[in-house]
Amino acid sequence: MVYNVFFLDEAKRTIKRLSPDIARRILAKIERMRRDLAGDVTRLKEFVPNYRLRVGDWRVLFEIEGDTIVIHEIKHRSKAYG
Repeated sequence: MVYNVFFLDEAKRTIKRLSPDIARRILAKIERMRRDLAGDVTRLKEFVPNYRLRVGDWRVLFEIEGDTIVIHEIKHRSKAYG
């Protein structure tokens, strides 16, 4: 299944603040994830949003709504789950 991707405003702002190299890596992994949730994707227990994609030291926190991946936040691993 190929998912659509929707970024919430906070995730868009974070991408713009990151260095170009890191932003490119994260966007490439998100693009890969669109196809059948490929990549280092884990369902989180008792945490909203319900999923995370690991990209090195960065975490992409997202939910799946039908055929759309809704990206809530992109955070460094030290701040992702607190």
